[in-house]
Amino acid sequence: MSLPTPPIGVADLGVTGMAVMGSNLARNFAHKGYKVAIHNRSVSKTEKVYAQHGSEGTFYPAESMADFVASLSRPRVAIIMVKAGSATDAVINELADLMEPGDIIVDCGNSNFMDTRRREAAIRARGLHFVGAGVSGGEEGALRGPSIMPGGTDESYARLGPMFETISAHVDGVPCCTHVGPDGAGHFVKMVHNGIEYADMQLIAEAYDLMRKALGMSAPQIGRVFEKWNSTELNSYLIEITADVLQHTDAATSRPFVDVVLDQAAQKGTGAWTVQNGAAFGVPVTGIAEATFARSLSGSIPQREAARATLPAEILDVKDPEKESFIESIRLALYASKMVAYSQGFELIAAASDEFGWNVDLGAMARIWRGGCIIRAAFLNRITEAYERDPRLPLLLADEYFQEEISRAIPAWRTVVTFAASSGIPIPAFASSLAYYDGVRADRLPANLIQAQRDFFGAHTYKRVDRAGVFHTLWSADRSEEQQA
Repeated sequence: MSLPTPPIGVADLGVTGMAVMGSNLARNFAHKGYKVAIHNRSVSKTEKVYAQHGSEGTFYPAESMADFVASLSRPRVAIIMVKAGSATDAVINELADLMEPGDIIVDCGNSNFMDTRRREAAIRARGLHFVGAGVSGGEEGALRGPSIMPGGTDESYARLGPMFETISAHVDGVPCCTHVGPDGAGHFVKMVHNGIEYADMQLIAEAYDLMRKALGMSAPQIGRVFEKWNSTELNSYLIEITADVLQHTDAATSRPFVDVVLDQAAQKGTGAWTVQNGAAFGVPVTGIAEATFARSLSGSIPQREAARATLPAEILDVKDPEKESFIESIRLALYASKMVAYSQGFELIAAASDEFGWNVDLGAMARIWRGGCIIRAAFLNRITEAYERDPRLPLLLADEYFQEEISRAIPAWRTVVTFAASSGIPIPAFASSLAYYDGVRADRLPANLIQAQRDFFGAHTYKRVDRAGVFHTLWSADRSEEQQA
């Protein structure tokens, strides 16, 4: 079928990239009454989307990028929904060549925030606006209401924001979308969102594994536990779908579905980016790191096969836990570890915001994550409230509400980690989260010895507890101490 040339300057916005996410986002805009231009490099995809969904709203399909851009009303808004990387750069350049000063190019893919900063500077130099917008919620969210995290200029948000807010998820009448900050801020926040998602999923998996191995429970039984947990402080999308997945039966084998799924978890890179940026900014995102590495370990097949064949467990003789009390301990350990993951994630956002001058409103980030996105959870309201009490809160866990919540979970948390370590059940995210908690609250850490070692072998200097200044000991000479200029 040959597509007609769309009329000039009539569409409120356009979406290029008609894979499922792009087409669903375009349909969402159309469902809300917007006139939407649609385009894809392969014309057949545009034709398919128009044939299947053209009756759902006002669409203007375009065969060429030139026709696509021409159909947009000024200032033009063109949303890119293509694979991150070189493909995105190619589409940006093609659009920019066809646009005029004041027009807006929006990348709604999972781009690296540094790429977004580079692209924003280049596009701004051409008189255009570039917006990197994180979109969370998957295919369903794109269609029915995602959480949207746009960066870019105030001027671009004035044009784009009302449309994004309209199509986003809403909680208590509030849209799950806000202007995050300049250049790469939106994509950075989305990256951290995904990093927290990694941690959240790993913690849930560890809770499942503990019930399976320590208590001998079946997948459906554990699913019913998660169903109950969803009516507690753990109420969230991920807990909800976990209960569903665990109670699902495989049609081919009549076994619990989760038992026929290979234990290798894939990843697309945003978890690793979060860990890399945690290291770069000096923020210990340990829960996210362990969750990311756990996925890597699951795919380390030759290493796992070699270990299974040779490495002993040498587990300790521990008393079998009482079922109901241990389930409650796991729940509290999950809750405490989840608080740590969010606290670390928000600390990373704050560090990047300070570094780049983004002025990100941390409370607003929690607010727009309450609906539409994968990590949506009831306790995000509490995070918003914490940052409303103190917008410069240095550590989320230090807020009065989270102090009280985590303190009541500590005994259970320690019980679970101790039992797992003694029994040989791997719980890297639970254990590292507890270690972080004990580290961040410690009066004194063994970093004093590390710094002394660094001074010994590399003359890296040190500071003293009893007087100001920077010092070096002449270790290979008379071991006298010198104060550095």
